[in-house]
Amino acid sequence: MRYGFTEEQQRFRAGVRQALRSAEVRAAVADATPADGVEPDMRTLYRLLGKLGLLAVHWPAEFGGADRPLTDAAIVAEELVRAGVPDTLHVNTIQIVGQFLLMAGSAEQKRRHLPALAQGERFASVLYTEPDAGSDLGALRTAAEPDGDGYRLTGTKVFSLKTRFVDLGLCAARTTPGAGKYQGISLFLVDLTAPGVTVSVIPGVSDEQFHRVDLDAVPVSGDDLIGARDQGWPLLNEALAIERTGLDYFLKAERWLDAALEALADRDPESSHDAHLEHIGRFDGALAADHVLAWEVLTGLASGRVDPVAAAVAKYHSSELARDVAEWAAGVPDPGQRADRAPAAVILDSAYREAPGLTLSAGTSEVMLQIMATAFDSLGQEKR
Repeated sequence: MRYGFTEEQQRFRAGVRQALRSAEVRAAVADATPADGVEPDMRTLYRLLGKLGLLAVHWPAEFGGADRPLTDAAIVAEELVRAGVPDTLHVNTIQIVGQFLLMAGSAEQKRRHLPALAQGERFASVLYTEPDAGSDLGALRTAAEPDGDGYRLTGTKVFSLKTRFVDLGLCAARTTPGAGKYQGISLFLVDLTAPGVTVSVIPGVSDEQFHRVDLDAVPVSGDDLIGARDQGWPLLNEALAIERTGLDYFLKAERWLDAALEALADRDPESSHDAHLEHIGRFDGALAADHVLAWEVLTGLASGRVDPVAAAVAKYHSSELARDVAEWAAGVPDPGQRADRAPAAVILDSAYREAPGLTLSAGTSEVMLQIMATAFDSLGQEKR
């Protein structure tokens, strides 16, 4: 287990913090911060971060990175969130799609896509979930029909974030219908500016807008197939494990607890906060455990080990904790703070509306529990 950072990691973290404190970065962060329910275009901020080399430090230099370990990328992710950088574009583009391409993409796919992602010139999103599939990705119906040397994709994907700002989609589709629930599925890279792609907003209560992506015979070349045809299910599970480090949910919970403490500090100093002390203590302890769980998954990935069970534990614990923190913290700002739209109150209001979705995205809590239970049952059978 990891309980601390090396001196080199601490020096690296200090350098990242210094870069993020520059006036140029702070101004770009302010412009990219959502206000009054309006979701701003954050690409200018990310292009600046790309120029500073802060988006994909762990990628090889030939792909726009700095040849640093994956653990340093996690340090950057922590500091970006703590500096107020909205994280969804980074999570989707670099931590999920980019990292998956780095691990499973062909040499040509890496050369073609990774440098632009690392520089903040292009962005990516995940296209898995469908209207009638929910968390059961084995029920997906998007079809990829052969078309010459390539394919044409037809179907509907839902609940992707920032999709109107992205250029590339990592899409799961059926290449052999009728082959079986978990067979005949392939993964593709889809140009979201191609003819036949329609992106629309799904109304919701969160500040971040979900999107629906309709694919109508969208052309995809054979070079955009990731891995072998019909062998997408194992790759899909690997991609989901990469997505489930728990780090992004931990950082949300940490930010929301800090905002709650700020709101409490702004109250009448003579008022009693004893009623909140137990919650604060429990949440602080749970956050420390969360951090350890996330870093266990990250250090495994850094050594080339994908552990779906450890990822499920981290994802479950962190998303449930973030939801609990948001639900409790919603009652912390007093009416005066809410009326004045104090910064902490704004953050906590947004958190309350975002948090329920965290236990659904990247796999529901029920699915995470099923993964853990199956592993526990298998371990018990081995011992017997």
